[in-house]
Amino acid sequence: MLRQVNGHSSGSDAQGRESLKEDLQEFLGGEAPLHQLDDLTKVNPVTLETVLRCLQARYTEDIFYTNAGCTLVALNPFKPIPQLYAPELMQEYHVAPQPQKLKPHIFTVGEQTYRNVKSRIEPINQSIVVSGESGAGKTWTSRCLMKFYAVVAASPASCENHKVAERIEQRILNSNPVMEAFGNACTLRNNNSSRFGKFIQLQLNRAQQMTGAAVQTYLLEKTRVACQASSERNFHIFYQICKGATEDERLQWSLPEGAAFSWLPNPEKSLEEDCFELTREAMLHLGIDTPTQNNIFKILVGLLHLGNVHFADSEDEAQPCQLMDGTKVSVRTSASLLQLTEDMLLETMQIRTIKAGKQQQVFRKPCSRAECDTRRDCLAKLIYARLFDWLVSVINSSICADSNSWTAFIGLLDVYGFESFPDNSLEQLCINYANEKLQQHFVAHYLRAQQEEYAVEGLEWSFVNYQDNQSCLDLLEGSPISICSLINEECRLNRPSSAAQLQTRIESALAGKPCLGHNKLSREPSFVVVHFAGPVRYHTESLVEKNKDPVPPELTGLLQQSQDPLLMMLFPANSEEKTQEELSGQSRALALTVVSKFKASLEQLLQVLHSTTPHYIRCIKPNSQSQPQSFIQEEVLSQLEACGLVETIHISAAGFPIRVSHQNFVERYKLLRGLRPRTSSGPWGLCSARKSSEGPCGQLEQPLCAKEATLQPILQDILRALPALTQTVTTPGDPAETTQVPLYCGRTKVFMTDSMLELLERGRAQKLEQCARCIQCGWRRHRLQKQEKQRRAAVLIQAAIRSWLTRKHITRLHTAATVIKRAWHKWRIRMACLACKELDGVEEKPMPQAPSSRSSSLPPAHTKLLGAIIHLWPLGLVLANSTVGARGFQRKLVAHACLRLPTGSPSHSVQTPQQDQAGITSIRALPQGSIKFHCRKSPLQYADICPEPSASYVTGFNQILLERHRPVQV
Repeated sequence: MLRQVNGHSSGSDAQGRESLKEDLQEFLGGEAPLHQLDDLTKVNPVTLETVLRCLQARYTEDIFYTNAGCTLVALNPFKPIPQLYAPELMQEYHVAPQPQKLKPHIFTVGEQTYRNVKSRIEPINQSIVVSGESGAGKTWTSRCLMKFYAVVAASPASCENHKVAERIEQRILNSNPVMEAFGNACTLRNNNSSRFGKFIQLQLNRAQQMTGAAVQTYLLEKTRVACQASSERNFHIFYQICKGATEDERLQWSLPEGAAFSWLPNPEKSLEEDCFELTREAMLHLGIDTPTQNNIFKILVGLLHLGNVHFADSEDEAQPCQLMDGTKVSVRTSASLLQLTEDMLLETMQIRTIKAGKQQQVFRKPCSRAECDTRRDCLAKLIYARLFDWLVSVINSSICADSNSWTAFIGLLDVYGFESFPDNSLEQLCINYANEKLQQHFVAHYLRAQQEEYAVEGLEWSFVNYQDNQSCLDLLEGSPISICSLINEECRLNRPSSAAQLQTRIESALAGKPCLGHNKLSREPSFVVVHFAGPVRYHTESLVEKNKDPVPPELTGLLQQSQDPLLMMLFPANSEEKTQEELSGQSRALALTVVSKFKASLEQLLQVLHSTTPHYIRCIKPNSQSQPQSFIQEEVLSQLEACGLVETIHISAAGFPIRVSHQNFVERYKLLRGLRPRTSSGPWGLCSARKSSEGPCGQLEQPLCAKEATLQPILQDILRALPALTQTVTTPGDPAETTQVPLYCGRTKVFMTDSMLELLERGRAQKLEQCARCIQCGWRRHRLQKQEKQRRAAVLIQAAIRSWLTRKHITRLHTAATVIKRAWHKWRIRMACLACKELDGVEEKPMPQAPSSRSSSLPPAHTKLLGAIIHLWPLGLVLANSTVGARGFQRKLVAHACLRLPTGSPSHSVQTPQQDQAGITSIRALPQGSIKFHCRKSPLQYADICPEPSASYVTGFNQILLERHRPVQV
């Protein structure tokens, strides 16, 4: 845009004659690029008008979050935007390397606090202060932050831990609808206004996982139960019961459809918060079972019926006030629901018991109509306050973790916003007093403390003027005389308090205070306090009575006699509590006032905030009508002036928001000492990190203690390494990264900007990455070498095992072969012996030689037949053993062919039929004469078995004969 303006001015002579002021106003007044400015410190110049224009431009573009230095500005959109708070967006901000580079969001603040806890930079505990006017969106912001932490801080590894984390997350989230139902109400400025303050402590363990939470409440506006301003409503829970109860529950609770109650104004107004089922389900998750819930709702309906009890003025002061027509049924119903005696309930509201004298004599005095109404309202407020405190204790017991299981916490402070109504009483005084304290905490922690610290550390700094509200706090709580002390003193005096008298005392005792105003036109007694957000007029009527908050002992005794189990627990019969009438002494009376108790709890809260690292979210309400897309500049401008946002932007733009002690700085960044610049000169020099009048590295010349002297060399090495760091982490050609990065080393701390911190963190991350790579390389080398040694050892072991197994197998084979061989030889020898033994018993006879003339005298036909039989000797063997077939000479030829006897030798002859009966004389002797073959199965036991069958093996043939005898020539 600047180039366009300059180019346009140089290209046109007409616009070149325009004044520099008009050109600057045209440049600064253009709203087109203002919505792109994510940080208000970039607005030039920083004024209320330019900041207002930037916020309006972003609001028009549906951009509702803007950074203002250390503060996040949140504009209430007044419309649902689900995608702006989706779980996917939460994860995007959680896993982002630099969440501050993303668009401004409440998730940025949440992630920054979460990472601060993880980095464990002192102070480890974090707190987020959500401030703003009523209706600016503080409750919604706190709810979204709780959901963000429940998502990002509940991701354990094991399944069992994951279930536990989910249960804790669900209970923490379910505490919101319960506390909003019982503690929020619809006011003139907000449909869901918190009528109490709460500080939610999210507890984290050493692994930064959410283990539980604790809730601390402040100043419940219990008067709203019995008194509501015009156009406002009671607490949400009463409307939820009346709109969401079932038919059976209505009969059980005596709650007919369309019943009218005096303490339930504007029942026709429907709000998103009137969801009874959501509240019941949340209570169930918190451990409040259905019978207990029904008991709670029954008591609340009993309070509504109690509000319909009205009294009439009594004609005789000695007689108690009588009930108005139609209200006796309400007394009966209320007593039945609270399980009280009807007569006793009515008598407690009508008659006051007074103890007087040294003997503590008891007097009974009828109450006036106003006193009866007051005692009725006090009874309802007492029950509701005890019930609310009991619910908070149940929530804490359900979600609070053991003190040994968590080490750090993140606190969310959702306190009521600044309020200014036509009628303001003690409640608004306490609420605005709390806002003044929180504003002073911001001023003291950031605006004042930061600038004073610059001066102490020796930084050249021109102070920025800001609005300090210390004078207003002195008016409210100063010593020895203040508004709070005067109100408490009125409570200690044993006399009736007058509203006009209290006004006179305040104006006379605090005359001259700059923040005390006067409203002479007001007809009612009042005083004006000029707060940081504007003047507020407080009525003194009933101010002292509300501060006393008297609880008559008759009411407590009445509730102790209730037969309701929940009321018996809230008001035990053996309670040691004492009322104001039983206490004596000014100090005790002072400690029991509402202002004193609220002041003590507020001081305790501020001590917790001072011990943490605070973060601020300023909620801005664009318009008072809660209309979307409506931005009223006058209303927003008053809020910007009240919260000191412009001063915050000035200090954030010119100062150093990051302050780290020397020891923490050295411990975190000492690993950067090894960096050395690639060239002797660079874009970043040490001159930007120190002043000319100072010593090296921005350190003032001063005596140092031993610990500081030890840190100085390391600190100087780190600062000398910064030029190399800029060369390492920046990319070539990036002009934004080559500019000088401001860093200042003070006496005890190192001051830097967000960009410098980002630069150091990037360099540290790169250094850690290099170290991690070296460790990974060494580990991988060691692992590979170890694996190689293991592989070689495994190969050697496998080879030895296989060799041993092979040798063992071969040895077994040799042993088995030897055994088989020996057995075979023994079997062969045994078979031979058996054959010899059996055949030797047969009678041997000589075989006469046949005349050779027979063989020579064979005819040719017989010769051919003999040749054929020789080739077909098996068939001939069969024919020779058959009972029928060839006879005579043919049969002899078959036997001759089977024995393969030579035909030309005359030494042997085939036995004739006449010689068939001769047989074989001996198996060792050569055949003598004819041969008789035994072709039947051998009678020998092992004659037909052969271990290794030969090619000519024939089953059933006498193998021994074939092996031992050679063929006989015929």
